[in-house]
Amino acid sequence: MPDDDLRARSAALNLLDGVLADGAALPELSGQLSGLSPQDRARANRLAVTTLRHLGRADATLKPFLRRPPQGRVLNILRLATVELRLDGQAAHGVVDSAVRLVKSIPHSKHLAGLVNAVLRKVADVPDKKWAAMPPGQLPEWIRTRLLSTYGVDDVRRIEEVHAATPPTDLTFKPDQGPDMPGHDLPGGGLRLNDPGQITALPGFSGGNWWVQDFSAAVPARLLGAQPGQDILDLCAAPGGKTLQLAAAGARVTAVDISEERLKTVRENLDRCGLNAELVASDALRVRGRKYDAVLLDAPCSASGTIRRHPDMPHAKANHDLSRITRLQAKLLEHAVTLVKPGGRLVYCTCSLFPEEGEKQVRRLLARQGKISVQEIDTQALGLDRKWLTKEGGLRLRPDYWADIGGMDGFYIAALTIPW
Repeated sequence: MPDDDLRARSAALNLLDGVLADGAALPELSGQLSGLSPQDRARANRLAVTTLRHLGRADATLKPFLRRPPQGRVLNILRLATVELRLDGQAAHGVVDSAVRLVKSIPHSKHLAGLVNAVLRKVADVPDKKWAAMPPGQLPEWIRTRLLSTYGVDDVRRIEEVHAATPPTDLTFKPDQGPDMPGHDLPGGGLRLNDPGQITALPGFSGGNWWVQDFSAAVPARLLGAQPGQDILDLCAAPGGKTLQLAAAGARVTAVDISEERLKTVRENLDRCGLNAELVASDALRVRGRKYDAVLLDAPCSASGTIRRHPDMPHAKANHDLSRITRLQAKLLEHAVTLVKPGGRLVYCTCSLFPEEGEKQVRRLLARQGKISVQEIDTQALGLDRKWLTKEGGLRLRPDYWADIGGMDGFYIAALTIPW
């Protein structure tokens, strides 16, 4: 067994432990990958993400072979190896040997090496058809209960099916550029790639013709409709896809985010694409003293709409306190209103599936400030289904929409007009 194989698997195991045992998000665990080659870092991250995406199927596959599942790290070794055996096309002897070595490295767990060896050899013999026929794993209870009460059993199952599939990669192009590679054309000029390979090697990357951005995430800036020369405020701007859209439209953009580190990535992408925006590291609630033609507020949220891309999200402890998050959203929304010129526009969005973070926030704002109106959304112009409009005039996007071509991130978006 080559040492680099074991290193990548060991690092993937550390990531799984950090997410499942400690409730950390994967970006918080990047230190676990230090010292690895770029190839091993990429492999470790891919193994961890794939295992999280197929956790339910892995547990269902293991269940018949375990009278009582081992706990903690040993169970995660079994899960990781099961996903490798079923999905990764790795030779069974290599995967099993690596798993046994990992178990032997855990204090007081060497006696479980034989069990792990025997179980994984049985997993290796499970027919491919049986794995494929297994239903996708269910969302954790704290998420699933909320979604069931909102969307119903059938819709939630469809959402879970999309979560279990590897998502495609969507590209947003600058207005003066167009897709110059094969893929699925998206409304608004975007392109969907099912197997993009190395992103930086794709045509047009070095020239700054496009950036990676899920279709749903591109809708808020399209709905805002920035015009050349307008002063636009982008609140909670990182990772920066919307900033790039607004700047590419010719607007004068001020992009605010509380994380100076995340703004560095925004700056790198602006420079690569030959675009400009003023970047400000600040708490959005502290922004004062100036009014803008339009404001885009992509508020911090549970990120429950991005599970198809971030399967660690349901396990991250920071996302469980929904009452704290919704209180912050309400404050940000109220504050954003004060930053818009009379007659201007405010686009509010969250990458969440929970109405508490979307529809209900806007309804409460309208109840408090009766003169604010909801701008009618031209779904045909956006290439969307009119059925996705909500009662108060917002737009609800879900992972199971366009499921036949890979779905989309869950988003809530509303465009508000501030009175004169």
